[in-house]
Amino acid sequence: MSTRTLYDKIWDDHIVTDYGSGAALLYIDRHLVHEVSTPQSFEGLKARGARLRRPDAHLAVADHAVPTQGRTSLLKESLAARQIARLVENCSTYDVPYIPIDDPRHGIVHVVGPETGFTLPGTTIVCGDSHTSTHGAFGCLAFGIGASECETVFATQTLRQAKQKNMRVTLTGQLGAGVSTKDIILALIARISSSGAQNHTIEFAGPAIASLSMESRMTLCNMSIEAGARSGIIAPDATTFNYIKGRSFAPKGTDWDSALKYWKTLMSDEAAVFDKEITLDCSTIGPHVTWGTTPADCVDVTKTVPDPAKETDPADQKQISNSLAYMGLSPGMPITDIKIDTVFIGSCTNSRIEDLRRSAKIVENRKVAESITALVVPGSAMVKAQAEAEGLDIIFKAAGFEWREAGCSMCVAMNDDRLKPGQRSASTSNRNFEGRQGQDSRTHLMSPEMATAAALTGYITDVRDLILKPNA
Repeated sequence: MSTRTLYDKIWDDHIVTDYGSGAALLYIDRHLVHEVSTPQSFEGLKARGARLRRPDAHLAVADHAVPTQGRTSLLKESLAARQIARLVENCSTYDVPYIPIDDPRHGIVHVVGPETGFTLPGTTIVCGDSHTSTHGAFGCLAFGIGASECETVFATQTLRQAKQKNMRVTLTGQLGAGVSTKDIILALIARISSSGAQNHTIEFAGPAIASLSMESRMTLCNMSIEAGARSGIIAPDATTFNYIKGRSFAPKGTDWDSALKYWKTLMSDEAAVFDKEITLDCSTIGPHVTWGTTPADCVDVTKTVPDPAKETDPADQKQISNSLAYMGLSPGMPITDIKIDTVFIGSCTNSRIEDLRRSAKIVENRKVAESITALVVPGSAMVKAQAEAEGLDIIFKAAGFEWREAGCSMCVAMNDDRLKPGQRSASTSNRNFEGRQGQDSRTHLMSPEMATAAALTGYITDVRDLILKPNA
C-alpha cells in the first residue's frame, strides 16, 4: 500500500538527482518574477554570459514598488520607475514574458499567477518572495527563494533543496458569521507559534476544506509561511479544476484531459503518515487580531492585550514587553479599545474579488469614521475590473474609502503607500513586523471583515456587532 503524502508525490516527481539524506536537485516548472527580487539575478547571468534555459517557464510583473495612484506622474522620475525600467529591459534581453503595468492582466504576482492559469496543480513554482506559498492552494509545491537561487533557476531550471517534513492541519466544522479563513490561519499561528511548522510543509485537509473557495484556500497557504512552514499545500479537487479551466495559460483540448487525469491523482494516500498533526474546529474560531510584532502575537477580538507579568518564562516576558512598547499598548487593555489611524484592505493575502465583496457588503450605506484613512487596493487589474462591474467601487467610494490601482501597496514599505512613524493600521496583509508598513509603524493584522469594521468605527471592532445591526 502506498504511504506517500501529496508533498512526497510532487517532490518525487521532480527529482533530477537524489543526493541522499533528504537532499535533491529538483526540476522547477514555473518561476514568477518581479522588479525587486531579480535585478541581481539577471546581473549574475550577464556576468557569466549565460542564457535562460527555458524563457517560457517564467512570468514577470512589477508589483512591489508600483504606485497605486498617480502612476503617470510618479513613474517619470522615481526609484519605482528605475526598478520597473530595469525589469522591462531584462525581460526583453532574456525573452522573459512580461505583463506591463497598463496591461489588463497586471497585478500582484501571487494574484496574477492563479488568474492567468500560470499556476497549475502538481508543478513546482518559485519566486523571489516568501509568500509564494500562496500557490500551494492549487496542489503544487510553491516556495520563496533568494536572488542567487533565482539566477540558478534562470540558468538551469533546477534547484538543490532539502526535503521538508510533513505536517497536516485538519479543519473541521464551519465558520460562523463574520469569521473567515484569515481567522483560521491567525488562530493556527497563535496556537503553534511562528516557528511551529518550521522545516515542514503544511497540508491543509479535512471536511471544511471542501467548502472553501480558491480565494480562501490561497489565504490559508499564503500565511503558512508565517507559521514557519516552507510551503502550504491543498489537494486539488473540482473547485480547483473549475477555477483553472479556460484561463489563458491553462492546458487546452487534449492537453487539458491529460492534465486533469494526472491532477486527480494528487492527494495524500490514505495510509500516509505525517510528522505532525493538528486539528482545528472552525466553528470554535472567532475573529482574530494581532496585538504585537509577529503574526503569532494574536488573540480573539473579545480578549485583552497580554500582561507580561503573568508569564512565567523570562523570554516570553521580554518578548511581550518589547512588543507592547513598540506597539504603544498597555497590558490587559481590551483589544476593542485600540484606536486605528489607517485601514488597508489589500495584499496578496486578501485582495481578491471575494475579499472585496465581503467587505463591501458590510460597508454599504455606512461611512468611514472621521480621521480614518481607508484604502482598498485590488490585487490585480482583473479584480479591479470585476469589482467595478459589480459596483463595489461605488460602495467603497461613497463610504469614504480610497479606491486604488492594483499593487502590493501598504503591505510592505517599498512604495508610496506607507504609514508615518507612530501611525497604527488595521491591515489585511500578512506581516506585522516592526517597520513593515513604514518606519516605526504599528500594524494589526486581521480579516477584510474586521478591517472594514475598524474603518467604520475608528477602533478595532468585533465585526459581528456590525453584522447584527441594521445599516445606519
